[in-house]
Order: sequence, then structure tokens, then C-alpha cells
Amino acid sequence: MATWGFNVVKQYQRLVVFKFGSFAGVKHPGIRWLWPIYHNGSKTVDLREVPVPIPRQTSITRDNAPIDIDFFVYMRVMEDRPQDTILNVSDFNAAAQALAMTTLRAVVGEMDLDEVLSKRERINGALQAKLDEVTADWGVKVTRVEIREVEPPRDVQDAMNRQLSAERTRRAAVTEAEGIRDSEVHRAEGDRQAAVLRAQGSREAAILEAEGERQGTILRAEGFSIGMERINQAAMQADPRTMSLQYFETLKDIGSGPSTKFIFPMEFTSMLQPFLQGGRAGTDGESA
Repeated sequence: MATWGFNVVKQYQRLVVFKFGSFAGVKHPGIRWLWPIYHNGSKTVDLREVPVPIPRQTSITRDNAPIDIDFFVYMRVMEDRPQDTILNVSDFNAAAQALAMTTLRAVVGEMDLDEVLSKRERINGALQAKLDEVTADWGVKVTRVEIREVEPPRDVQDAMNRQLSAERTRRAAVTEAEGIRDSEVHRAEGDRQAAVLRAQGSREAAILEAEGERQGTILRAEGFSIGMERINQAAMQADPRTMSLQYFETLKDIGSGPSTKFIFPMEFTSMLQPFLQGGRAGTDGESA
């Protein structure tokens, strides 16, 4: 209530002035003079945001579950309509509190228990929208609604605790099973990689061994070829008599064995030709 005389209106205030009981206007911040008797009933209005606590209320959900909820309603007087908080409502704080209680029951009655417990933002938005529709006539703006606590019945809490415990047990079992699965997968992958490495090692070893055998065969063949070439060259350069003597030596070795039959090849006579010709040459020389 403003007093007669000088009044200091602060930045966050507005002075609603009455003349002989009739609304005469709004005074803005500064030093304002009120005449005695003439300005009777003038009031100062605070424009700052005001939190209005709503005590715990028991509401019934759509599925007939009782639930206790308490919350805060934050509101402020509109700067361009401070007179409405005096002209249209006697105590907007008490009126807002009573309105919030009835609005909460209406909002909760349209929701199931699970929705009330999990969708607080939806309840906050619904309460703010419904309250703001009514408080606008009072020159009051509902800025936000915040639910502080939601308490379901004891039996519902026990059921929720059992469900939570079962869910945690299930998650633990799933996590353990996933761990075992991942371990088996890693172990199988390791065994597979080891088998691949062993197979690659065996294949490379077999390739190296085969390559060595091939190189050895090639070298032996080349050595045999070179040896035969050298033998052939030596045979081509050898004297026919030397070859015949070698042949006789071979026959001698054959004759020293226990065999009683000897087979002479057709070329035996040709082998004797050098000696026969040598003998004839000697005889002709003596005759001469």
C-alpha cells in the first residue's frame, strides 16, 4: 500500500494510483507524490518473477493409481498490465496456488502412471499452458512450472524396485554373455590366423624344398651332360688301338668270372681290324 506524500517507485515496481476509489493510472519508477484523501487506495505492484510453491497433492492417474506430486509455479506481473492484479483478483498468489492444484489433478487424470513417472516435461508444459490461460486475465504471466518430486504408492515402488533389479540382472547376464561371445570370437580368430600362418609357412617351406630339389636335379643333369660331353670328346680323340685294348681288358674281366659261355658282339671283328692291320703291316715290312 502506498502512503500519502512522496513515494519512491523502484525500477522493478509500478504504482497503481486511485482517485477517490477509481483507477486513475499507473506511475513508473521515480519520486511520485500522492495527495492525502484524494489518492486513497493506491498500491505498489512488484514486477519480479515470483515462485509459488504448490504443496504435495494426491492425484489419480487414468489407470486409477494414486500418486503424490509437489511442484513450483513461477509467475510474474505483466509490465503493461499491473492494474489487473489489483482490479481482477484480490490475491493472485493464493488464486494461482488453488488453480494449480485443480489443474494438476486434471492433467494427471489424463495420463497413465508410467507416463506420469517418465514424462515430467510433458506435465510441466501442460500445467503451464492451462495456468497461463487463466492467469492472463489477472495480468500475470506463468513463465514455467517445475515438478519437484513424484512419489508413487508403496506397492508400486516395490514393484518398480523388483523390475529394476530384474532389469539389472538381465543386463548383467547379457553383458556376461556378450563378453563370453567376444572372447570366443577373438580366440577363434586367433586360432584361424595361427592356422593360416602355419599353412603359409608349410607352403613356403614346401616351395623352397621343391625349388631346392629342382635346382639340384638341374645341376646334376648339367653335370652329367658336361661329363658325357667330355667323355665323348675324349673318345673322339682316342686312338682306335687304345679303344680296342680297353675292349680287350673288359673281355678279360668278363672271362675271369664263373660264366662258361661268352657272347661276342658283331662289332668284335671290327675291333680287331686295327690289330690285324698292324700285324699285316709288320709282315709286309719283314718281307720287304
